[in-house]
Amino acid sequence: MARFRTWVGIAVAGALSVALAGCSSTGGKRAEDARRAAVAPAGVAVATPRWTFAMITHSGDGDTFWDIVQSGAEQAARKDNVTFLYSHDDEAQQQAQLVDAAVDKKVDGIIVTLAKPEAMKAAVARAEKAGIPVITVNSGSAQSKAFGALTHIGQDESVAGEAVGEELNKRGRKNVLCVLHEQGNVGHEQRCDGIGKTFRGTLRKLYVNGTSMPDVQSAIEAKLQADTSLDAVVTLGAPYADTAVKAKTDAGSRAEIDTFDLNAKVVAGLRNGTLGFAVDQQPYLQGYQAVDLLWLYKYNGDVLGGGKPVLTGPQIVTKDQADALAKYTERGTR
Repeated sequence: MARFRTWVGIAVAGALSVALAGCSSTGGKRAEDARRAAVAPAGVAVATPRWTFAMITHSGDGDTFWDIVQSGAEQAARKDNVTFLYSHDDEAQQQAQLVDAAVDKKVDGIIVTLAKPEAMKAAVARAEKAGIPVITVNSGSAQSKAFGALTHIGQDESVAGEAVGEELNKRGRKNVLCVLHEQGNVGHEQRCDGIGKTFRGTLRKLYVNGTSMPDVQSAIEAKLQADTSLDAVVTLGAPYADTAVKAKTDAGSRAEIDTFDLNAKVVAGLRNGTLGFAVDQQPYLQGYQAVDLLWLYKYNGDVLGGGKPVLTGPQIVTKDQADALAKYTERGTR
């Protein structure tokens, strides 16, 4: 329109009205859709290069918590035009080797858990030496910055434990058993120790073999039978809550069963009263944010947290909130 001289007033007005009509609901939308299709694949929200991000966790087989983390990461990867690779091993040395394998593949970013930090230190350093940005999630917040990660995403395990201790006090509990299903996991120790900081009663730890649910059940059952004064059992993962409920039933105990983490079974337990409360650290958000933050760093040099962890929890969930969360847990996002 600029090529027209200002004195051609009528012509300008007519041309402008035609242009506006062309940008109306049909023409404008078609033009915008065509522009987007030219720069981004169908179903993708961005037009950045097809980067590859690898997530390597300390998950064992069959842990529903990590299914939710993975689901969040995959959703963000689809949006961000990212090829997402997921691998896991509950043995720290094997997990470190998986990180090394991702470095060898020359991936564009790595997301890793630090449940056993010292075993992962060299692998993370190798990634950074190769120029691969690293984000830590879920565990190892205290070591994340020192290891050179961009940021850490998850809940502060000590703070989460303290929140549990305060909730147990509100419920009038006096004698609590904290069940640790993975020895050497720093996050699990921090959870139980956090409970001890705020809980005014007696707290005992029970170490179990988390790879065998029958062993977990028999160990909790034996403890409840041996000490009838126990009035609460706190498990550190959603899959173990249901096992603790079975152990309580077989032991004839009246102890309340509470748990860290959330899934559909835990929500059902909260609704029917077999569980007292749960601690939600929003695993879907941990996976989603980790991929999204790596994408933001690669695209725009952005880093969140200001040197501090990006917290996704804790949130104490009771029967009062269970109904509202049920639709999310049923679809696998909470």
